[in-house]
Amino acid sequence: MFPGTAQLDLFGEPVQPGPSSVAAARTRGGAALGPADPPPGLLELGRSLPPALYLGTSSWSFPGWAGLVYDRSVDASRLSRDGLLAYGRHPLLHAVGIDRTFYSPLSAAAFARHAAQVPEGFRFLVKAPSACTSVVIRGDGALPVPNDQFLDERVAIDQFVRPALEGLGARAGPLVFQFSPLGRAWTRVPRRFVDALHGFLQAVRAEAGDALLAVEVRDPEVLVPELFSVLARSRVRYCIGVHARMPAVDEQARRARIAGPGPLVVRWNLHSGFGYDEAKARYEPFDRLVDEDPVARHALAALAVETLGAGEAVYVIANNKAEGSAPLTLTRLAEAVRERLRSLPQRAGDAGQVG
Repeated sequence: MFPGTAQLDLFGEPVQPGPSSVAAARTRGGAALGPADPPPGLLELGRSLPPALYLGTSSWSFPGWAGLVYDRSVDASRLSRDGLLAYGRHPLLHAVGIDRTFYSPLSAAAFARHAAQVPEGFRFLVKAPSACTSVVIRGDGALPVPNDQFLDERVAIDQFVRPALEGLGARAGPLVFQFSPLGRAWTRVPRRFVDALHGFLQAVRAEAGDALLAVEVRDPEVLVPELFSVLARSRVRYCIGVHARMPAVDEQARRARIAGPGPLVVRWNLHSGFGYDEAKARYEPFDRLVDEDPVARHALAALAVETLGAGEAVYVIANNKAEGSAPLTLTRLAEAVRERLRSLPQRAGDAGQVG
């Protein structure tokens, strides 16, 4: 058992879309859950953005989003079952993160049921299981023990890549391998991790075909040039992790340029200076911005516009613990992207539209 297994209680099996799913939702709790009525400005903002900009939240099961994403407040267990149908109709949120796979695998059928609930242009960012990305196993209060499946490509392929790609199909976005803190045995000699990662990624890439793969780390010590060279050779993107443990967005992006051009993948996870539990207590019920981070916002907006201008897709998944409310964080980010896009003709002459 890995850390956070209790979180699985919030994620029931998704339901099929269409009339049958609406009827099932009514049976479980009255009228079917619907999307919040968006203000006109939000609709206009959504229409103004390039279709290759995928903004989404890490999960969708938050009752505090009533009026922001959902038409009313229902409990988290119902949102986990029925919320995605309404979430997919938000004018800005054209992506979502599935984090539960970090703790326990999903079947191809479960992925397919998720995919069937969202529009065609929607994308899922999915985290790989910690079974292959965690150096140690923790659980039930016991001391951590070494994980003999760390960087096991068979676990990654069988429990993650195959079911995700089969189930999500065209709605598959980035498949992210997030490596929790590795410990001094690995960070003291970063090349040890880089070499082991190279063989792992090569095996996974052979199975994944042209799927978008990304790597996210929690140790700044391993952000060495060799890491980004390995990512480039494996056709894997670096996922910028906005997190208290990691360097600023601009610094991560500067180092990642070694990996060359390609899609931008970002997980805006946690406000600097806070732990997850502290941020959760400070920000619940996640219905307003509490600690805005304009430095990260404008850095990400600049990277997004640069990437879109190069003809590549952008994926930004925000957590409630980044600023207090993930939907509002993404609204502010979308506004910053729009302003930069509007300024392009003034800076570059008759540059036309980015798309």
